Amino acid sequence: MQPEEASGWTAKKAVSAKRYMVAAAHPLAARAGLAMLGRGGSAIDAMIATQLVLGLVEPQSSGLGGGAYLLHYDAGRRGLTAIDARETAPAGATPELFMRGGRAIDFQSAKAGGWSVGVPGTPRLLEVAHARWGRLAWATLFEPAIALAENGFRTTPRLARLAASEGVGTEALARAYLLDARGNAKPAGTLLRNPEYARTLRALAAHGADAFYTGEIAQAIVDTVRNHPRPGTLSMEDLAGYRVQEADTVCAPYRAYRLCGVGPSTYGGIAVLQVMGALARFDMALVRPNSSAAVHLVAEAERLAYADRNRYGADGRFVPVPVAGLIAAGYIAQRSALISPAKSMGRAQAGAPHASAAALADDARDERAGTTHIAIVDREGNAVSMTSTIEGSFGSRLMARGFFLNNELTDFNFAPVEEGRAVANAVAPGKRPRSSMAPIAVFDARTGALEMVLGSPGGSFIIGFVAKALVATLDWRMDVQSALDLPNFVSRNGPTEIERGTQLEASAAALKAMGHDVHAIDMTSGLHAIRRTAHGWQGGADARREGIAVGR
Repeated sequence: MQPEEASGWTAKKAVSAKRYMVAAAHPLAARAGLAMLGRGGSAIDAMIATQLVLGLVEPQSSGLGGGAYLLHYDAGRRGLTAIDARETAPAGATPELFMRGGRAIDFQSAKAGGWSVGVPGTPRLLEVAHARWGRLAWATLFEPAIALAENGFRTTPRLARLAASEGVGTEALARAYLLDARGNAKPAGTLLRNPEYARTLRALAAHGADAFYTGEIAQAIVDTVRNHPRPGTLSMEDLAGYRVQEADTVCAPYRAYRLCGVGPSTYGGIAVLQVMGALARFDMALVRPNSSAAVHLVAEAERLAYADRNRYGADGRFVPVPVAGLIAAGYIAQRSALISPAKSMGRAQAGAPHASAAALADDARDERAGTTHIAIVDREGNAVSMTSTIEGSFGSRLMARGFFLNNELTDFNFAPVEEGRAVANAVAPGKRPRSSMAPIAVFDARTGALEMVLGSPGGSFIIGFVAKALVATLDWRMDVQSALDLPNFVSRNGPTEIERGTQLEASAAALKAMGHDVHAIDMTSGLHAIRRTAHGWQGGADARREGIAVGR
């Protein structure tokens, strides 16, 4: 059984390539990246071209107005580098940003408007990554996106559907771009042009990321944020002062593999390692996919990881995050021992990897799903796994110079104190909000060879989406496409959520008998993955979205 039609399900087959490959959330973006690889470009060159096109054709999910986490594998030196290009809170942001009368406001009120906009990180990331690992000329990478912005592209059913449902009509520029004169979403197949985006790209192509962070583009962003009825404090100084950071990579063994992700400010990498580590004592290869036993074991491991995420997840420059303790083999073994094969633990409690664990309050805020993922391998075996975002669909719904601005500040906890205890993920000037984004690289533990790169959008569901794909490929030995398409199931330390309209619904009664509170919901993941084969590479793109894997 497939997810309901509203999810946009499109059946796909795994794609094979001998030399290089791109998997991304829109065919035009994936082909732009492939064209750069065909011209001798690196994985980073392909990523930049892909991301710039995604910002045009999938504007609800990512773009110049947002941020990203990048994992880059350098095949020549066998080195893995993580870059944190998460958005930051402006200097004028206060811990009470989303508090009124001593109470937190609701999410929808917080999302729309200037006050939710963080300082974007994606443009600076693209420039820094190109300086380190790019081969083609910087301006060359902008050519596909500029041509599409000027000549137009056909809107997809997903873009039309989201434009109709996400309230973009409340903001003038978004309304004019995506809706018709009657206020209805322009139908799928509409030829959409964005000359303002092309003008912005031309400026960046000619002058680098400084053209974004200073001058007229920066001024347009600041004016948009500060002149809104719900204004933010974003300033020219905030933009000019933005820097990406090299983040720690977090790695841990899993059976015959070594799994690596990005460390804080995202908690996604830590959580995926915690989930997989907790499952390591179970012989998952003997557990039938889509069975109640499979859902139960993975969901229980996720409860433990999400409990820790809700207490410790934060920007490590502002709050000590006990990363080493959270992924230590002994600690994960202790946590795994809490999993019963026969009965759900219900709500898990956060663990105590260090002595000050009780000093922090729990923060169960869920990030929204306006995100995308890119997986790339080039002809030398260099690879990219990058998750980029503007937070909710269409971000803050504000547009400036042809792109949407993020609403990333809503990923902070709205209240700085819960039940008398400080929240690690409270708002602070210059701070990066907690994330669940989890770009992952998998290595052969014996040889050190790169085995796979993968990741997904999905807000706080990302951890579960990625864990499912890892179990399916590494334990159940599914091909990449089958693994990505497998029905989704996640427990974020609350209900056990299963994907509506799939065969998992048949397992609901058995799960309830084991003590699970089962909720069937829509779970539109956007997994993209590339895995090594004996003859090259195999790629897949989640059937729930419009992306493809392409290679040569």
